[in-house]
Amino acid sequence: MIENRFFHIKKLIPKNIKILAVSKSQDISSIEKLYKLGHRDFGENYVQEMMEKYKKLPKDIHWHMIGRIQSNKLKYIIPFIHLIHSVQKLEQIQKINKIALKHNKIINCLLQIKICKEKSKSGINDQEACNILENSIYKSMNNVKIIGIMGMSSFQDLKKVHNEFLYLRNLYNEYKKKYGHYVLSMGMSRDYNIAIKYGSTIIRLGTSLFGERIIL
Repeated sequence: MIENRFFHIKKLIPKNIKILAVSKSQDISSIEKLYKLGHRDFGENYVQEMMEKYKKLPKDIHWHMIGRIQSNKLKYIIPFIHLIHSVQKLEQIQKINKIALKHNKIINCLLQIKICKEKSKSGINDQEACNILENSIYKSMNNVKIIGIMGMSSFQDLKKVHNEFLYLRNLYNEYKKKYGHYVLSMGMSRDYNIAIKYGSTIIRLGTSLFGERIIL
């Protein structure tokens, strides 16, 4: 039962840590169950799927984009997106800023940092992140704001996860002092307990809340 899993997780997670329900491939009724329990933050990987759910669900939901950015589809989600977790290029930020300006909005974003060697996990390194944050073009933007960083850990080796999260936490602390960042998005169903240990402020939970994914 989603309700039982939700209340179990709520007991385990400190109140200062945001739980992001990864609703990718979940049906509307499953999301509604969490919504009725008071949950408001949901994460999607694909613009089209997010749009379909946005149209059918209450408008006070906070939608998070956690998948790779589809630049040609950004215009569809900018009017309502709460946080974009997966920014990796200055060009993406420019696109977001341009669209946000048209809607008179400020869009919050996270830089996705690559913390493991798995080819399926994308992201940028420390130097590339600093190049974006120090870039005069980014500094001149008024409608987009980078408020933190996100990372995805190794899938199979939990021993590596400790080092990966430690690295990301140290990087976050450095950026917090230098750039004022206040969001560290790391940890999923298999490793959120480790992420909490290393100071995550947002954990992204799919299976822990919904059970095994169903294919729409």
